[in-house]
Amino acid sequence: MTRSKVFALMATGLVSVACAGGESKRTPDSAAASPSPASATTGGADLTGAGATFPQPIYSKWFSDYAAKTGVKINYQSIGSGGGIRQIQEGTVDFGASDAPMTDDEMAKAKGGPIFHFPTVLGADVITYNVPGVTQSLQLTGDVVADIFLGKIKKWNDPRIAGLNQGVKLPATDILVVHRSDGSGTTYVFTDYLTAVSPAWASGPGKAKDVKWPVGLGGKGNEGVAGQIKQTPGTIGYVELAYANQNKLPVAKLKNAAGQYVSPTIASITAAAAGALEKLGPSTDYRVSIVNAPGADAYPISSFTWLLVYQRQQDSVKAKKLVDFLRWALTEGEGSVSALDYAPLPETVSKQLLEKLASIQAGTGS
Repeated sequence: MTRSKVFALMATGLVSVACAGGESKRTPDSAAASPSPASATTGGADLTGAGATFPQPIYSKWFSDYAAKTGVKINYQSIGSGGGIRQIQEGTVDFGASDAPMTDDEMAKAKGGPIFHFPTVLGADVITYNVPGVTQSLQLTGDVVADIFLGKIKKWNDPRIAGLNQGVKLPATDILVVHRSDGSGTTYVFTDYLTAVSPAWASGPGKAKDVKWPVGLGGKGNEGVAGQIKQTPGTIGYVELAYANQNKLPVAKLKNAAGQYVSPTIASITAAAAGALEKLGPSTDYRVSIVNAPGADAYPISSFTWLLVYQRQQDSVKAKKLVDFLRWALTEGEGSVSALDYAPLPETVSKQLLEKLASIQAGTGS
């Protein structure tokens, strides 16, 4: 299935197994307090999850394919990473999903005990823009991107942008920044990168799922930011790679830690993960950043995205279904990610995660 078909199915609601909730509001926190709620069977679903929009296209395909193969139905609502974290904390879903790892404080507030972070795929935030007359990929550095989003660089023909793009005719028009209006993992990854490359950003807005933006206007979800940029000349913003490709928006080449200008591709995202592999090991909880990773070919705004799973499962039947799905995702599922503009997990990581599945403890609940 091509990415365009997946987006089309999502838009029409045909991938009902994965997207029955669409953009609907999250279940109220008061609805349940158990990590394996009875409400998880709503709509005939065997498992329910909620969270990040970043991986929604691949999750939609995975849940649809898995239902066709096994009959197990998984209902996933893409409500943003912040919502996914809140729901897994309250136990109103069987799993959460986030592009931002939970903080120690967020982990401590989880009602069902320890939570595992399971990386599923690798993706990338991209810098996209709408500059009339400019069709080629602009070259940008981390400090320039940071100063644009800080409001210090205000015009498209600013000497700092022009100096990086010799021969490109840039207009003397205002830059309009577009950012997320909702708390999101996409924002976390982007601000994690800006914090790594810009002392001014690090000492100002910093990194978080939601920050106080110095300038710009907000859009809800990756789709909202992409829509604003597509419709409004002079804009610049950040979205997950899939949304830029789907909307046929140009993306910038970014200067990486090795001093090379790199486009966001499957190969360059994988290279970023390879550069960070030394941080990972069998005992890790996988809450690791790979932004601004070393390596000449590494794309600098790359990231894992995670499923959030309780180590102690209250329902043994659901626990088995969840572990079986995770095992399938880490093996068969990984084979389909490249077609949807995600990078598969390095084999070393997949093997470690398969071993980690054995530590999920199934309870004796109903």
